[in-house]
Amino acid sequence: MTSHETGLASIYRDYIACLNRQDWPALGQFVHDDAIHNGRRLGLSGYRAMLERDFDDIPDLHFNIALLTADPPLIASRLAFACAPKGRFLGLDVNGTHIVFTENVFYRFRGRQIEEVWSIIDKAEIEAQLG
Repeated sequence: MTSHETGLASIYRDYIACLNRQDWPALGQFVHDDAIHNGRRLGLSGYRAMLERDFDDIPDLHFNIALLTADPPLIASRLAFACAPKGRFLGLDVNGTHIVFTENVFYRFRGRQIEEVWSIIDKAEIEAQLG
């Protein structure tokens, strides 16, 4: 792994730590002002609002990096979650049930900031647990 790949992976790990601390004032260090998420231009403020909603809907939300690869300016990550969303999650009545699931995420960076995110949550994994 080159030092540039290592550097981007380190930035990404710091970004995940920022999310887990819910350090919203620091989010701008990691997310570009014109951020796009799954094809929607959210900007930094919309991206932050999305994350704040996630933490409100899932009080015990914690991002865990299961896999990480860097090919600058891209990062690919598989995130693992074990949590209990309060009500509906992804259109499913979870209602506080403890679930385990993964998310596959690709990020494109502009310099040291996330410019675009493509995210897919394994909904079938959750549906199987809810029976």
